[in-house]
Amino acid sequence: MPVREEDYRKLREDLLGMASLVQAAIKESVRSLAERDAAAARSVIEGDRRINSYDVKIDEECVELIALRQPMGRDLRFITTAMKITTDLERIADNAVNIAERALELNEEPILKPFIDIPRMSEISGEMVKNAIDAFLNENTELAIQVIKQDDEMDDLNDSVLLELTFIMTQDPSTVSRAMKVSYVSKYLERIGDHATNIAEMVVYMVKGRMIRHMLPRELEKMEGQ
Repeated sequence: MPVREEDYRKLREDLLGMASLVQAAIKESVRSLAERDAAAARSVIEGDRRINSYDVKIDEECVELIALRQPMGRDLRFITTAMKITTDLERIADNAVNIAERALELNEEPILKPFIDIPRMSEISGEMVKNAIDAFLNENTELAIQVIKQDDEMDDLNDSVLLELTFIMTQDPSTVSRAMKVSYVSKYLERIGDHATNIAEMVVYMVKGRMIRHMLPRELEKMEGQ
């Protein structure tokens, strides 16, 4: 029995709902740090339960579709990709919770430095998650490849943050504890970019049936427009 359009619509709606909550968690977790807003940090931590419930719900929907519809080919790739995407979204949310937890700790201490690169990383990672999900829902491999390319920018920003924090710590050893916590935040955001990249890579596999993990930039360039 083929997968019905109604089944696809429900799955898409739930994925959009989960992704929307995840994007908000990224944004709010960094805002709670930049604005020293403890209430926002706690809201991100408490909201993780709702994201986890979406994770379970979507997995159950996918398993049921496989059992009842016995999909093949493109239908099967769509459903299994959806299952993998929810795993990455759940891990992204976990990283947002980690940021919120560090924010609660840092908000109790003197400000180390103005945040510049970290809000930028938050903006880029949120955009990557949104575009990766849009690429999945619209089967848009060009958009997926653009997400993959953005991961280099996230890596560069993370390196820049760590370099600056290292300089601060060498100049004033009393800042080590705070600087390390800020470095964790940068690393969590860099991991969010990695998970968005995972989703984008799975979109290319779903549409083209081709694994592109570890491809060189020039190889990705060749795939665009194909």
